[in-house]
Amino acid sequence: MNSEILGVLIMFLSAVLLAYPLGRYIAKVFKGERTFTDFMNPFERFIFRISGINPSEGMNWKQFLKAMLTVNMLWLVYAMLLLIFQDKLPLNPDGNPGQTPDLAFNTAISFLVNCNLQHYSGESGLTYFTQLFVVTFLQFVSAATGIAALVALLNGFKEKTTNSLGNFWNYLVKSVTRILLPLSIVVSIILAFNGTPTSYDGKDSIVTLQGDSVQVSRGPAAGMIAIKQLGTNGGGWFGVNSAHPLENPNYFTNIVETISILLIPIALVFALGFYINKKKLATVIFGVMTFLFVIFCSINIYYETKGNPAIDKLGIAQTAGSMEGKEMRFGAAATAFWSVATTSTSNGSVNGMHDSLTPISGGVVILDMMINALYGGVGVGLLNYFIFVIIAVFISGLMVGRTPEFMGHKVEAREVKIAALVTLLSAFLIKGFTALAAYLLVHHPEIGWTVKPPAWLNNPSYHGFSEMLYEYTSANANNGSGFEGLSDNNIFWNVTTGVVLLLGRYLPIIAPIAIVGLLADKKFIPESPGTLKTDSTTFGAMTLVVIIIITALSYLPTLALGPLAEYFALNP
Repeated sequence: MNSEILGVLIMFLSAVLLAYPLGRYIAKVFKGERTFTDFMNPFERFIFRISGINPSEGMNWKQFLKAMLTVNMLWLVYAMLLLIFQDKLPLNPDGNPGQTPDLAFNTAISFLVNCNLQHYSGESGLTYFTQLFVVTFLQFVSAATGIAALVALLNGFKEKTTNSLGNFWNYLVKSVTRILLPLSIVVSIILAFNGTPTSYDGKDSIVTLQGDSVQVSRGPAAGMIAIKQLGTNGGGWFGVNSAHPLENPNYFTNIVETISILLIPIALVFALGFYINKKKLATVIFGVMTFLFVIFCSINIYYETKGNPAIDKLGIAQTAGSMEGKEMRFGAAATAFWSVATTSTSNGSVNGMHDSLTPISGGVVILDMMINALYGGVGVGLLNYFIFVIIAVFISGLMVGRTPEFMGHKVEAREVKIAALVTLLSAFLIKGFTALAAYLLVHHPEIGWTVKPPAWLNNPSYHGFSEMLYEYTSANANNGSGFEGLSDNNIFWNVTTGVVLLLGRYLPIIAPIAIVGLLADKKFIPESPGTLKTDSTTFGAMTLVVIIIITALSYLPTLALGPLAEYFALNP
């Protein structure tokens, strides 16, 4: 067990140590300073020239959002059409059928919004063509969209007063060519040399050690798996994601994939400090995020290595911890750490089944997604954290009797209202749709336009409620993991989670960009003795308290109906 804990420490410390220089590099890329990837300049200029784009042309916040939302809408239509007609397209050696319209709607939105919620199994639900030209493509550009939005936010505070947040197209392209693509090449090579498939051959017939003949799916998986982790996408090439021995062959690849999940989200926190020359602010933000992250990891590792109390009552020793739904080659501690890493970063990939987590561990990963700001998805994690900062600034200003200010700009009623609406929206989407699903499950089992609700759940009572709660929480947080006791490939779940995916992605991006656009256009106020220092430990603690209070008020009753009730039922 000590060696398992040591493995977890190595993974986390390695991610932080690699993230720091990466954050410095990312800041240089978007500042336009010289970097070792400048050899990509001709290729980028070619893209801009054929697209008719002037990458140096500034955009105000409305123009920036218009460009982002327009191209995202085009990607949605493109993805849906390819998914519906994938059986008529090439690179389909296994003869997989096209997706139904409701499943294609859900899948296209899910990968468009960097969530990768999968209501299908990768081996049979997609072809090699759509795995590459829909899924892998969207995993690059959706992650790049989040990074571009973050750079816009930083531009609003980089200058004293400005109405330009930079050029969306410039940031989108450079996020792919300078950050996501080079890192993905490195990770995919590591995976390929450790046994992850890279060929275009169809299924292979093998005989197992037990003598059974089975068909094993393959395909050019290594590259897709690399960007799924680095871009906090998380969608698996295979149905069981990184619990699959070809998607995550051994403990070394597990280390590489876990570091990949955390690498860019942490690096972007450091990049904030280098980009706007506020290293102390970046340190405070990193400290708050890491404080909660370490607590969540400690809880999950403790409960997963401790074992399941129901099995203890049977007198069965659990020397390896709670191993239901876990891979022996990884162990309970590494799986518990992954469960927090993947929900802290809105990644959503899994190396074990979250549905099999013990109740408190399951509750922690749901809570992690409800906060949705502990490192978070690439770019959008800091956007979500910024919402908590605005509320903390407002409350702090009221406490000291001053007009709230952040980075030299007054925070007034408009900005606070926008931030408050975003926090309320998340709670409404998660609890509202979970309540609707629970109501239909109990009161309307006869509805005929979808699979009958009783077929939704493989688990009764508290855990069944947690499965539905997890699904909408995951969709709202752009996470994509699931308590897979839920049968979700039907019209009800495909449509309702699709709606939550759209609102949960774009409104928390639109709101911070609008807030920073409004703030940046205001007159700059020089720092004075009475200015609230937002890069102090005190303000970091204030933000932490705001996160805890808002999350507790919004979600504690809901968590009490699921994971907490299940825990007390197992431990009377």
